[in-house]
Amino acid sequence: MTHTIRIIGIDPGLRRTGWGVVEITGTALSHCGCGAVTSNADAPLSERLRAIHEGIAKIIADFAPHEAVVEETFVNKDARATLKLGQARGVVMLAPAQAGLPVAEYAPNAVKKAIVGAGHADKAQIHHMVRILLPKARPGTTDAADALALAICHAHHRGAPAKRAVAG
Repeated sequence: MTHTIRIIGIDPGLRRTGWGVVEITGTALSHCGCGAVTSNADAPLSERLRAIHEGIAKIIADFAPHEAVVEETFVNKDARATLKLGQARGVVMLAPAQAGLPVAEYAPNAVKKAIVGAGHADKAQIHHMVRILLPKARPGTTDAADALALAICHAHHRGAPAKRAVAG
């Protein structure tokens, strides 16, 4: 007997944190919801992080996923920006952990490869493939599309023993 697993994908960001929820039953994938949690760019960092955490915690409460997946941090040349992204990622990982959900992690290139077939795909290609794989999904932002891509990637790799270290 096949059962349904609901997965929330989370694409962390300080301005916008994308989220997307999918269900997988056997090999059938379906869209449940997607969007973005935003924070006030003029607010102190601590308030922005609280807003992101509370937003993701509410989405988890509303959709009751069984598993979560978060994108690994992309390290860029700006150390301060990378550190702030890491802080946003920390509060994003805390929300599903507090709800008792297992949290998987994938590198951006691994997600791109799983969704588009190329590890260096651009945002438009990811958005396009998400719409093909989930025809009812209407991600309004690239952050939401990226979060759905994470959830799709995890739905296809969740049984793999190396799910936390999928290579790009």
